[in-house]
Amino acid sequence: MRTLNRLSTLKVSNLKRKGLHADGGGLYLRISDSGTKAWIFRFGENGKLHDMGLGALHTISLAEAREMATECRKLRLQGIDPIIHRRASRAGRRASDAKAMTFRQCADAYMASHEDAWRNAIHRNQWRRSLVTHAYPLLGELPVAAIDTGLVMKVIEPLWKGKTETASRVRGRIESILDWAKVRGFREGENPARWRGHLDHLLPARTRVRRVQHFAALPYAQIADFMAALRQQSHIGARALEFTILTAARTEQTLGAMWSEIDLGARVWTIPPERMKSGKEHKVPLNIPALALLNSMAAIRHSEFVFPGTRGGPIYARAMAMALGRQARENITVHGFRSTFRDWAAERTTFPREVAEMALAHSVGNAVELAYRRGDMFEKRRKLMDAWADYCGKPATAGDVVALRAASRR
Repeated sequence: MRTLNRLSTLKVSNLKRKGLHADGGGLYLRISDSGTKAWIFRFGENGKLHDMGLGALHTISLAEAREMATECRKLRLQGIDPIIHRRASRAGRRASDAKAMTFRQCADAYMASHEDAWRNAIHRNQWRRSLVTHAYPLLGELPVAAIDTGLVMKVIEPLWKGKTETASRVRGRIESILDWAKVRGFREGENPARWRGHLDHLLPARTRVRRVQHFAALPYAQIADFMAALRQQSHIGARALEFTILTAARTEQTLGAMWSEIDLGARVWTIPPERMKSGKEHKVPLNIPALALLNSMAAIRHSEFVFPGTRGGPIYARAMAMALGRQARENITVHGFRSTFRDWAAERTTFPREVAEMALAHSVGNAVELAYRRGDMFEKRRKLMDAWADYCGKPATAGDVVALRAASRR
């Protein structure tokens, strides 16, 4: 009597009687009350019979069912329960699928879990934009577990000489995302984006490759004429640029300026630490033209941002660049107006150097300047910014020097 292969394809097709039909070796065709046909593997364990489903007949052929039954019998010879083995295999595959999270998916999850702590919308945008521009083209769709030093270097190395600061920030962001992925169980091993003791052996230090980049600046003698023309423009980008010039602020500080930071009565703009490059709070004295500009923006306020975009968030930096373009000033940069201010303060006033440096929120480095760091010289900076507003509002002359004592009478 045959113990294996009792059924045939034709017989399987013609069988109608409900119940179990043995093929041998524990393989059965089960026909349900409704007439559906499916394969099972039956085996005994600890004195009990167990049925392991192998699949429906319309999916699993007789030959395939026999192969599956053979694998089950081999497991039984090793003392392994085939049902438990299948469960473990499925769990392993699910774990493998989880570990196949892409770098982009991990980056999105990392940013989602941290963005509540990033109060600055500009910082959030910069994080995402830098990854989209520099990391995602190469790493975005790769499994995060597969990212190694070679791949990180392909992202970072081309930027390292020409855009060292950008490269350093992107590297740090990749490192943070990979650390997050490791903690969440999506990858193992050392972080290939780590700098100390790793990439510092492959790339020169930033101080050796970075070159001081002087942003194209408008000569201070032309600032009054420039401001007069700028005030003829009526869009928000022009107002943001005007405010940036009057306060000598950085672009990102103006873009992220919020009404909660502005005290119109005290004429003070307080920029919180998280929005400052130094990580320290910075109080900006508001001169009269800057105050008037803010009052005009308050009249049309519809967002928490002082200079809102069309959707209520902050305007983009290109809005200020467009204001320059409308005056055929593509050869200068928004950031360059800080140099314009600094050159004017050095060459056309007698205000101490440290006052101008603190107005720019620069660190004061030598021993004498450290003594000033105990205070912020706010009142002296207010006089400097008032003098700057006056200079921006009238044509310059060769003998136009704003003396400290003259400014003090204002």
